[in-house]
Amino acid sequence: MDAHAIEEGRRRWQARYDAARTRDAAGAPGARPAGDWTRSTLSGDPVEPVYGPRPGDTYEGFERIGWPGEYPFTRGLHSTGYRGRTWTIRQFAGFGNAEQTNERYKMILAAGGGGLSVAFDMPTLMGRDSDDPRSLGEVGHCGVAIDSAADMEVLFKDIPLGEVTTSMTISGPAVPVFCMYLVAAERQGVDPSVLNGTLQTDIFKEYIAQKEWLFGPEPHLRLIGDLMEYCAAGIPAYKPLSVSGYHIREAGATAAQELAYTLADGFGYVELGRSRGLDVDVFAPGLSFFFDAHVDFFEEIAKFRAARRIWARWMRDVYGARTEKAQWLRFHTQTAGVSLTAQQPYNNVVRTAVEALAAVLGGTNSLHTNALDETLALPSEQAAEIALRTQQVLMEETGVAHVADPLGGSWYVEQLTDRIEADAEKVFERIRERGLAAHPDGRHPVGPITSGILRGIEDGWFTGEIAESAFRYQRALEKGEKKVVGVNAHTGSVTGELEILRVSHEVERAQVRILRERRAARDGAAVRTALDALLTAARDGSGMIEPMLAAVRAEATLGEICGVLREEWGEYTEPAGF
Repeated sequence: MDAHAIEEGRRRWQARYDAARTRDAAGAPGARPAGDWTRSTLSGDPVEPVYGPRPGDTYEGFERIGWPGEYPFTRGLHSTGYRGRTWTIRQFAGFGNAEQTNERYKMILAAGGGGLSVAFDMPTLMGRDSDDPRSLGEVGHCGVAIDSAADMEVLFKDIPLGEVTTSMTISGPAVPVFCMYLVAAERQGVDPSVLNGTLQTDIFKEYIAQKEWLFGPEPHLRLIGDLMEYCAAGIPAYKPLSVSGYHIREAGATAAQELAYTLADGFGYVELGRSRGLDVDVFAPGLSFFFDAHVDFFEEIAKFRAARRIWARWMRDVYGARTEKAQWLRFHTQTAGVSLTAQQPYNNVVRTAVEALAAVLGGTNSLHTNALDETLALPSEQAAEIALRTQQVLMEETGVAHVADPLGGSWYVEQLTDRIEADAEKVFERIRERGLAAHPDGRHPVGPITSGILRGIEDGWFTGEIAESAFRYQRALEKGEKKVVGVNAHTGSVTGELEILRVSHEVERAQVRILRERRAARDGAAVRTALDALLTAARDGSGMIEPMLAAVRAEATLGEICGVLREEWGEYTEPAGF
């Protein structure tokens, strides 16, 4: 790019930046305090909000890097970077019953957390009630147990849902759980139309990596389509889909695989929305993403930068998005759980800090930092506080939020960004080819990427690719080619055993008792009528959200709602692969 074009871009960026400062000076909602826009180093030297080529310099390929807040958004979605608004500290938490988790949420918010992220226990993730025989021994152990809207009310007691953004990490039974969240908001007196937050709902990654589904892909996609329509029409700020690469990476994928499979899943959901007749400029801003921040510092930064650029290009050039918000890739990041070690667990504080710094330098919109003891158990209060303080130290002390995309223009980072982007494009082409093989006439029920994803799920292609990557890493670890401190390098230690959080089995007994008392106290006939209406909707193809909300308001349980749908749609069994 020649010097004139670079300077034109700089002027456009400056105009955007100045406009943002003016809005804040006028007292716009969420405005920063007056005078809070200037930054300096610890030594007092002033720091500019962004850096680029020197005036008069040329830079080949600069259009692929650009300026913050401008297509292709490689350097961030906003011209102001974190000066206008820092990332949201959103700590993932949930254990035991709703009352215990509610207390942890209040602690997180009081300590400076900016949003809540709900971890559910395994029975809830699988759409089972706490008294289901298959739930025995699992209630409250890897997250919070939620059986009905009454539990959701307790979970958010004294936490105003109209003022706090809430993320819920659940996919298989995401839609009924979301209905419980809406009913809890109604019972607080909150208009659901003002709710803001994120629901994971990403069923593709369940088949690819995490393996927590209820039915086959088609019924799940029907529910997701209904949810997208419902939120686009009535809850404009809420994001009904958080496309998750985190679990794909945790299963053993490489950085490029994580990026490619995740964005391909996102393209699939865009095709789903378009197949429902939704305007891409209306529903696409309701999509968000969830990525892993692993320990290879520069590769992770490059991955996040490439993700924004790829998404913007595909949304504009392939799916016809005209507005910037429809081209934006907003994402939450969690530090890599799979990088944590049981050996020398205090080393995990260092790993988490490095991973969190990579996420910030990559421009994440919100961030969860793992606790040092999470490889052993759910986080203790002390470990959770250290994880929270890790973000706050980065935000308040280090200066990393002063400059937008401070590594932009680095030869190494730009080369890594280009390489990961090129690797991802190769994967997209392979997925398209699989879609063509599934529908050689080109008549894809939803879209060509969706067809390729479904074909890859059916024949185990995704699972096989991730397994091969995981095997290569494990083999390198065992040969000593990859070093992990405390595991196969520097193994001597004076550290004793940690005191970890243990969830009492009394939690399960109490949850089952309360569930049975609530069943006995509710209007059984009203529940049966509501479940029958839900079954009718499942059979006749009509919208599922309103009848599901009616069932939730009648205090139908998660297991009952999912049970009705399982009976109608059947359960999915993964094809065997060898």
